[in-house]
Amino acid sequence: MVGLDINHSLLDYARRRSPRLTLVQADVRNLPYVAEAFDGLWAAASLIHLPKISVHASFRRLAKLTKPGGLFAATLIHGRHSNTLRNGWIPGRFISRWHKQELATALGRAGWQIIELKIVFNQERKGRWLNLLVRRPILKTELRDTVHIDY
Repeated sequence: MVGLDINHSLLDYARRRSPRLTLVQADVRNLPYVAEAFDGLWAAASLIHLPKISVHASFRRLAKLTKPGGLFAATLIHGRHSNTLRNGWIPGRFISRWHKQELATALGRAGWQIIELKIVFNQERKGRWLNLLVRRPILKTELRDTVHIDY
């Protein structure tokens, strides 16, 4: 398991809470890992700070980092207008918002197979969020390397 964040202060906080966890300072847009390095990925409200074009590219890169059959879970903000917040939750931060079908299309184009994509209301962060769970499909060419035993 690896914890990753671009923010050094958040990594320091994580290090105090979980001293044995491997932590890496990196940007999700440029991750220092090779293809198929992970069985699963989780992005909890981290992609919301990227413009949609960067999220589209990140979905593709994350699919390449995940082994065939691997999972990716994430939370994004539901809505129409992406913008920089002027007040409220985190003033001055950019927030991208997604509609369910728009997100489903982006995930499909990036090579993910949707297991679950639902709108939820979050009391902690306020508002409507999209929770997603997707799988990187196993391609037929990848199946030929598996062993089948018939009895």
